Amino acid sequence: MLDAYIDKYGKRLYGLCRTLCTNKDDADDLYQETWLKVHRKLHQYNKELEFQGWLTRICVNTYKDQYRKKKISLLFDYFSSQEEKDLILNSAQEEKKEDFSNLHAAVHALPDKLKMTVILFYFQDLSLKETAKVLDIPEGTVKSRLSKARALLKEKMLHELEF
Repeated sequence: MLDAYIDKYGKRLYGLCRTLCTNKDDADDLYQETWLKVHRKLHQYNKELEFQGWLTRICVNTYKDQYRKKKISLLFDYFSSQEEKDLILNSAQEEKKEDFSNLHAAVHALPDKLKMTVILFYFQDLSLKETAKVLDIPEGTVKSRLSKARALLKEKMLHELEF
């Protein structure tokens, strides 16, 4: 049964691991540790809930646990996989590449709580409800964090356009 989940969700989970971790080795460790925890806790999974959200929550909590101990700040490198780099590099329009780079830098500069919320909601395509469950916060807090993050990103991007 676990093999079916790995086949269905493995690539997306690995993408999240690469997003959360600053290097491939850490991402590989997080990916493996997440699947080990899923295996151990699979009997606790409520089949009425979305598996992707449950899996994402385990991954994010594992990440927080690992790096809280090491006191490493939350850094994300969304465009870290070779596939994503190729997509950007093959873009026909230089402006779009620059926009992606500027947006990535702006997201990277957000406070950790806002950054995590933006990545889960926009880059991992989780719903408000799923994002709230993963972060263990109310949906209203997700909405306010997204609103604040959008305002900060808008301000940052408009400031970039002025220069």
